[in-house]
Amino acid sequence: MLGKATKIVQAIQKASKEYICLMMLHKDFKEEELRKVIREFVGPIYQRPPLRSSVKRTLRIRRIYYIDILEIRGRRVLFKIGCEAGTYVRKVCHDIGEALGCGAHMEELRRTKAGPFTEEENLVTMYDVSDSYMLWKEEGNEKYLRKVILPVEEGVKHLPKVIIRDSAVDAICHGAMLAVTGILRVNVGIKKGDLVAVMTKKNELVALGQALMRSEEMVSSKRGIAVKVKRVIMQPGTYPKMWKSKR
Repeated sequence: MLGKATKIVQAIQKASKEYICLMMLHKDFKEEELRKVIREFVGPIYQRPPLRSSVKRTLRIRRIYYIDILEIRGRRVLFKIGCEAGTYVRKVCHDIGEALGCGAHMEELRRTKAGPFTEEENLVTMYDVSDSYMLWKEEGNEKYLRKVILPVEEGVKHLPKVIIRDSAVDAICHGAMLAVTGILRVNVGIKKGDLVAVMTKKNELVALGQALMRSEEMVSSKRGIAVKVKRVIMQPGTYPKMWKSKR
């Protein structure tokens, strides 16, 4: 994240992740037993962070969305795992080994997805960044720079959206909560407590907030606060002021 885009870091940190993991089993095993055990790890699991971790070692629940075995060679198992933020994959490897009764540990790990960003579509090298910057600086060519530095809106593509009226934008930029009267439309499926992206009609990110109503309530209610604004992203004054301050 660069500049004001650092304000949306929380949206990425809390988003689901995908990894490619190489697991080493400590003894020989039967493939059918391994596949059966791995299927049991899909869904909500209990997990206590490992000893070498930066968080408190309390028991917590994390959700595993999928585990796909990609390759098996001897005692090494290469798999792809999609999981909730805060899941320790090395602990998953250890627990799979315990369930098999042979022990296991993680040998290698590579993150391939974080929220809306994927390895295939978004990965660039520092050489790409350096070269694109030099082309822009020397020739004024923004084409390649725009490929490696994305708009802040790309970082919230995975969040449910609340689209607001132009007349409500500047009030939100000054810290106001979002009332239902300022809403044009919303994504379906929003639940109370969800982190949502507050957007303009032009798909510009205004703020991040916590939903205080379900999608249906935001649309049907005549009054009330729909979203509690947590982080304002857009600069005040970007849209004209259409509200009156109380004296």
